[in-house]
Amino acid sequence: MAVRTVSVLGSTGSIGCSTADLLAAAPDKFRVRALVGNRNAARLAEQAIALRAELAVCADPAHYAELKSRLAGSGVAVAAGAQAVLDAARLEADWTMAAITGVAGLAPTLAAAEAGRSIALANKEALVSAGEVMLRAVAAAGATLLPVDSEHNAIFQALAGSPERSLEKITLTASGGPFRLHTREQMAAMGPEQALKHPVWSMGAKITIDSATLFNKGLEVIEAARLFNLTEDRIEVLVHPQSIVHGMVHFSDGSILAQLGAPDMRIPIAHALAWPERMQTASPRLDLAAAARLDFFPPDEIRFPALRLAREALRAGGGAPTILNAANEIAVAGFLARRIGFLEIASLVEAVLDRLGPRRADSLAEVVALDEEARECALAMEAARAA
Repeated sequence: MAVRTVSVLGSTGSIGCSTADLLAAAPDKFRVRALVGNRNAARLAEQAIALRAELAVCADPAHYAELKSRLAGSGVAVAAGAQAVLDAARLEADWTMAAITGVAGLAPTLAAAEAGRSIALANKEALVSAGEVMLRAVAAAGATLLPVDSEHNAIFQALAGSPERSLEKITLTASGGPFRLHTREQMAAMGPEQALKHPVWSMGAKITIDSATLFNKGLEVIEAARLFNLTEDRIEVLVHPQSIVHGMVHFSDGSILAQLGAPDMRIPIAHALAWPERMQTASPRLDLAAAARLDFFPPDEIRFPALRLAREALRAGGGAPTILNAANEIAVAGFLARRIGFLEIASLVEAVLDRLGPRRADSLAEVVALDEEARECALAMEAARAA
């Protein structure tokens, strides 16, 4: 594989750190153009020096002085602020990791798409909140989207080389989270400590809570519909506690192709980083004999209504997925702060969807405005419940 130039947007987060580890392990194969972080200047500077990056950018200007001081004499250029992040996203690079979380990642990801880059997509909001906007930009500029989520990357791998007309449906797998076997009564009593104890994956707090509610899987259904041009009824979800089979593709001849691997995010990141080739990783190798069994169950949408809400938002279209995502972020934050209970996460999201009704989201400005309105509505409804 020829030397590939790369930029990492969100290098100091979980996905970004895993990406940096892969880049550090293959210094002869990659040249780092830009690393973008937010407030963790120490980690960003450490990454920039280790990877010999050309540019390091902190999104929060308040941390510019610290970053500049830490990189003094290193030869790494330093910048800060929203415009600097957009400039980094537009830098010519063979591959750009889009891993800035939340709505803050929309504009940089869109900038990379409009520049025609190959984008390793780890920002859920890009396709959940701004799916139509993002896909139009990708098509217009001839950009390439490479899914990094383990489930979408599994589908991407299993689909390789198969004609679209032969595809019947896809299956996304879910671990089921820590409350897979709990009753609703038991879940009502669960606090953040219990919800954050994921049985398989090590992730940030937000995505761990989303896994516990199955909102994460609902958001992935919306992403999959955008990525693979599928209607909601052609996307199946199965609970698979072992998290070994990450996704399956069902074909018209009755064949099913599945992608298996250890639950390690370095595997899908490495696939996107080296695509269309593959690269060596230090990820643990899967031992099926040791695993011994693979279980699959249909999700219970009575105990876990988040999946139903996501499917309804996908079918509704327009701004419904934007509202769903924004309201969920507020609800999860409220749960983590102990302002609402676990079961209230989904009920609050449903209430916001009902309150705001059908909306448009045809431009980035409309998406951002609707996201803000949904957050304000969720906060107001949360406060009313607590009163």
